[in-house]
Amino acid sequence: MADETDVASAGGVGGGAMLMDLAWERQQKKTFTAWINSHLRKVGVQITEIEKDFNDGKSLLALLEVISGDKLERPEKGKMRVHKVSNVNKALRYIASKGVRLANIGAEEIVDGNLKMTLGMIWTIILRFAIQDISVEEMTAKEGLLLWCQRKTQPYKNVNVQNFHMSFKDGLAFCGLIHRHRPDLIDMDSLRKDNPEHNLRTAFEVAERDLDIPQMLDVEDMLNQVKPDERAVMTYVSAYYHAFSSSQQAENAAKRIGKVLDINKENERLMEEYESLASDLLTWIQQVVPWLEDRAQDNTLQGARDRLGEFRSYRTEQKPPKAEEKGRLEAHFNTLQTKLRISNRPAYMPSEGRMIHDIVVAWKGLDSAEKLYEEFLMAEINRLERLEHLAAKFNHKAAIHTTWADGKLDTLAIDDIAGANLAGVLALKKQHEAFETDLAAHEDRVEQLAQIAKELESLGYYDAAAVGTRMENVNETWEALRNSSDERMKALAEAEALQMQLDELRLDFAKKAAPFNNWMDGAKEELQDVFSVHSVQESQDLIDAFAAFKANIAVASSEYDGLMAIASEIETLGGSNNQPNPYTSLTTEEIVTKWQEVLDLMPEREESLSNELIKQQEHDKLRQQFAEKANTVGPWLEEQTETLANLGLQNFKSLEEHLEALHGEETKAAGYAPNMEELEAANQLVHEAFVFDNPHTQYNMDTLRVSYQQLKTAISRNINAVENQILTRDSMGLTEEQLQELRQSFNHFDKDHSGELDRNEFKACLLSLGTSLGHGDQDQEAALTEMMQKVDPNETGRVTFDAYLDFMTRQATDEDSAEQVLQSFKILAGDKPYVTEDQLRADLPPDQAEYCIQRMSPYSGEGAPEGALDYQSFASALYGQSDL
Repeated sequence: MADETDVASAGGVGGGAMLMDLAWERQQKKTFTAWINSHLRKVGVQITEIEKDFNDGKSLLALLEVISGDKLERPEKGKMRVHKVSNVNKALRYIASKGVRLANIGAEEIVDGNLKMTLGMIWTIILRFAIQDISVEEMTAKEGLLLWCQRKTQPYKNVNVQNFHMSFKDGLAFCGLIHRHRPDLIDMDSLRKDNPEHNLRTAFEVAERDLDIPQMLDVEDMLNQVKPDERAVMTYVSAYYHAFSSSQQAENAAKRIGKVLDINKENERLMEEYESLASDLLTWIQQVVPWLEDRAQDNTLQGARDRLGEFRSYRTEQKPPKAEEKGRLEAHFNTLQTKLRISNRPAYMPSEGRMIHDIVVAWKGLDSAEKLYEEFLMAEINRLERLEHLAAKFNHKAAIHTTWADGKLDTLAIDDIAGANLAGVLALKKQHEAFETDLAAHEDRVEQLAQIAKELESLGYYDAAAVGTRMENVNETWEALRNSSDERMKALAEAEALQMQLDELRLDFAKKAAPFNNWMDGAKEELQDVFSVHSVQESQDLIDAFAAFKANIAVASSEYDGLMAIASEIETLGGSNNQPNPYTSLTTEEIVTKWQEVLDLMPEREESLSNELIKQQEHDKLRQQFAEKANTVGPWLEEQTETLANLGLQNFKSLEEHLEALHGEETKAAGYAPNMEELEAANQLVHEAFVFDNPHTQYNMDTLRVSYQQLKTAISRNINAVENQILTRDSMGLTEEQLQELRQSFNHFDKDHSGELDRNEFKACLLSLGTSLGHGDQDQEAALTEMMQKVDPNETGRVTFDAYLDFMTRQATDEDSAEQVLQSFKILAGDKPYVTEDQLRADLPPDQAEYCIQRMSPYSGEGAPEGALDYQSFASALYGQSDL
């Protein structure tokens, strides 16, 4: 298309071309007048006689300002000829400044009302401002407009556009142009080529009524002229072109806005879903933590074991689904942020207390509370088991002491001294000395009982009150025995002078019988002692101690034989074994009976120790069964964790290949669940047997359970990250090679394989990719600081791969923006700074129109109709530049 338009060549003004047919002149005048008024109505001006209404230059300047959008020189207010010529010259100078060469047209001809010159000037204006911009495949304006008509009417068999006169004479070309763009306005099948008047009238009426295109041609002129005026037809057709072009722009703008609104609605839905998931998870944690922190207890062993069972049920049944919810929540958050970055939206900030960081902190608090709660329960069970053992030991020793003390006070209270002879007094004295020896031997037992009772009380034994009461009774009895013993010894001492005869033999028996009896009591106590062991070694230690006891039984047997010899000698000397020994209350029958009891208790003790050893061996077998499985599962988990870490460092041919490898790891981890279930079953057997230590393995079930869950979570996070990278790659139009280069660069500078770059590593990575940071240290630091604000808005000092990838792709791709959406709304609004509800409903789908109407603020500027809406602030809010 030429840069300049010669009036003579374009409009035919001058020479023989100016000898226009009068009919054409009349048609041009009417058409041009209608075209002029269609533009001047925007400023409230209309003309009737084109050769008269333009002669002062004012309406001409107004027309040029409307169709060009430029601000022209202000017209002079005077009405003299010189003022009119000056105004017209201003208009002609502006036309010439637009590359139009006005041949043979001067201001005087326009002021004098020269119709032909005026029409030539107007045609020049139409050609320059209405037709010249129509460019199709580098053709001239006329050729471009003709090609546009041909393409638009090509589907209609009865329309053949070859020019701008005869091709439009039957009216079907006009109707075809309308039907092609608005098929709802004209029924093409009902039109006939042999009825041109109906066709023309239909096209002109529909264009004026429904498309706001004023009627610039007369039906009669089109029918009666052999060859309709080409300029008039071109002018009218150009109005069709601009009307439909504006409609297409509005349609495109509506589609762009609709796309943006759909993205925004989907993002809002994802945000609401995240808020709900985060709220539910945090609520559950807040409900569980107080239960884990509750240290109230009934102080019984069974109660503590019941609470431990409840805790283990929680760990295996309640918590795992919540751990999976946490993983899904993190993946949901990452996907949402990726979509926001891709659509150029601001990052999503969850409501206060529901950030991913808040979830992580709450989850760590839950894990800490679990650990402390389990430690508390295990310590409590150990404490209560010890208390039960101590209580049983106390009751056993107290029962022995009570049995021994039973009747002693009554014996000491018998008044048998006054009527006794010397032999009797001496016998009573010796008897009492033997009693005091026995009493002294029992003092250690009383002290042991007191020590056990004190320990039970200090450790908070639940039945400490009953223990204290029984200990008080023992102490009272013991004190009464000591007082009675002292009183009796004093009485015997006073009568000793009268009681000198001593039966040496019975005294010897009494002296030997008392310690031996005491030893037998101790032996019976040891053989009947309650034991509590937790390992094979502890059980073996008790068996070894019993073996030592058996080895020493021969010495006791010798002492027993000695006592029996003394008893036999007493009987030989004429004494009777059935007669009470004045020096001891012990009888031969009692010694024999108690000795036999000791001998009978030994096999029972040996059997109980043997059974305990078998029990501990069974416990050790359970330990070994668990250890065998744990020592397989533990290394497997460590190996899979290392494999997962290595996958992130491998150079895959594509992200899909990387994703496929991760899905393989996910399948492998899911397939390992039966091994974990077998391990859980073995662990359950160990805990049901109340076995708490295991020297055969370094692993425990809690650690392996957490490691397995962490492995599955890490795989899910990696899959989510790669899927987001694929989403970013596809939306940004990156090639696999570009993405691979970015990934290799990132991995190269990620020295610690943490999946993040620090500030210096990020700088080195940028420089390695050829990114310019400016010249000089100061400029580079300033540029790097600006970039860090984009990739690290939270100022953590670390750059993730997703942020790095998003930043690098933004450097090389175009993005939708608030400016683009603002321009789209401006088109729908007809270049006005506001938009109406009717305009939105006319150009947008119903749901999108209502979405905009509900969120747009009222327009507060001047000159707007009632109900006008502010689309500018709405467009900015879509991209986070203001509040929506």
